[in-house]
Amino acid sequence: MEPFIFNTTKSLVFRPGAAAELAQIAGSLVGGTCLFVTDPGLRGLGLCDPAIASLEKAGIAVTIFDRVEADPSLSTLMDAVEAGRENGATGVVGFGGGSSLDIAKLSALLLGSGEDIDGAWGVGNAKGPRLPLVLVPTTAGTGSEVTPVSIITVGAEEKRGVSSPVILPDIAVLDADLTLGLPPAITAATGVDAMVHAIEAYASKSANNNPLSKLLAREALRLLGANIETAVANGGNVEARGAMLLGAMLAGQAFANSPVAAVHALAYPIGGTFHVPHGLSNALVLPHVLRFNGPAAASLYAEIAHDAFPHLDRETGDQALCADFIEELAGLSKRLGMQTRLREVSIPEDALPRMAADAMLQQRLLVNNPRELSEADALTIYKAAW
Repeated sequence: MEPFIFNTTKSLVFRPGAAAELAQIAGSLVGGTCLFVTDPGLRGLGLCDPAIASLEKAGIAVTIFDRVEADPSLSTLMDAVEAGRENGATGVVGFGGGSSLDIAKLSALLLGSGEDIDGAWGVGNAKGPRLPLVLVPTTAGTGSEVTPVSIITVGAEEKRGVSSPVILPDIAVLDADLTLGLPPAITAATGVDAMVHAIEAYASKSANNNPLSKLLAREALRLLGANIETAVANGGNVEARGAMLLGAMLAGQAFANSPVAAVHALAYPIGGTFHVPHGLSNALVLPHVLRFNGPAAASLYAEIAHDAFPHLDRETGDQALCADFIEELAGLSKRLGMQTRLREVSIPEDALPRMAADAMLQQRLLVNNPRELSEADALTIYKAAW
C-alpha cells in the first residue's frame, strides 16, 4: 500500500439546532472577542441571530463582518482582517456558504500570524499560527468546513488559493436546520457540487489518493444520490437535509486529501469570468469531462456508479456502466431544474477559446485528472457543453 497523509478538522458536531448552542460548543475556544464572518443575505434573513445571541449571552464580544460576496475578493478579505484587528479578535467564526468560510479561514490565518497573504498563496506556504477557528456551513456543497483550502478572487477574474492544513478549523458545526430555507436552485447546485467532489476525489491521479478518501467518497455519493432530489423537491425534510450536509462534509474530507481535477479546472473560468455559481459551473461541464476521461477512468467510474444510483445494473461491464453513470448525472441536472448548457447561462460561443486557455492555468488541478488534458481538449469539452 502506498504511503499517504490524511488531514481533517479536529472536531465535528452534527446536530439539528447546534448553531443556537454555539457558545456551549465553542465559546471557550474563541475567547473573549469573536470575529463573526457571514454574508448580507444570511444576516438579513436572521439566520445568524441564534448563534450570535448564544455567543453574546456567554459574555463574548462579537464583531460582525457581513459583507462577504460570492467568489469573495481580496479586498473583502482584507476588510474582514481589518475589522478583526480593530476589535482585538481572539477567535473567528465563519457562518455561511463556502465564500464566508473561505474568508473566515484566511482571516484567522492573517490575524493569528500577521503574515503577508502574498506569501501564503499556493500549497503549503501558509505558516501560521492562526486564531482559533469555528466553521458553520449553511449549504450542503463545498465541504469547506473540512478542507484546508481557501479560494479568493484577485483582480477582475483571477482566482488564487491557499492550501495548507494550518487553515483547517478547530470545530465544524453541522446543523441541518440552517439549510431548511435554501431555495431549490441553490440546493441543487450545491448538492451536485458535493457529488463532483466525491467523484473527482475517487478518481484522482494524486499520489495522495488513499483508502480513506475513497471510502469517504463512496459514502458521500450514497448519501447525496439518495437524498438530493428529495431535498430539492421538499426543502423542509430535515432528514434529507441532514444527509446532504453529512454527504457534502464526507466529500469534502475526501477531496481535501485526494484533490479534485479537470471538472473544477474547467469550471473556474465559467465562474470567474461569467459569475456563474460554483456548483452550477461544475454541473455544466461534469458529464463532458467524465466522457473525456472515460478511456482512462471507466473502471473507476463503474466502481462508484452504483453508490450514487443504486438502480444501475452492475453486470453490464465497466464501459457500459461508466456510460450509464455519466448519463444519469446529466439527467440528474435536468431533473433538478438546472441549466445544462453554457449558452443557457449567457456564455457566448466566441468566449470558449479564452476559457480553454484560462482553464490551463489550473495546473494544480489538472495534474490530478485521470487523463491528460490539453488546451485543445478543454476547448472541445467547452464546445460539447455549449
